[in-house]
Amino acid sequence: MTQHVTPENPLSTEQGPESSRLPAPEEFVVTTWRVACDGDDAAGLGHPRVWLAISPASGFVDCGYCDKRFVIDRDHVAGDH
Repeated sequence: MTQHVTPENPLSTEQGPESSRLPAPEEFVVTTWRVACDGDDAAGLGHPRVWLAISPASGFVDCGYCDKRFVIDRDHVAGDH
């Protein structure tokens, strides 16, 4: 089931155009196209580790668990995509 950002569902991990309408709770600039997210273990609020692939078209990916946004730094990318 695909979730879309609507007034009734403002928090979505949708990666389409709708995802750019709302700011992410936290945003991290990264230099790799593939990132891991496990939430915030330091605060006891972690989640299972997931690997996320950043789309070259959008330049970011949101974690489906915690909604952290990972944005690629295109000027400093490590390796090829």
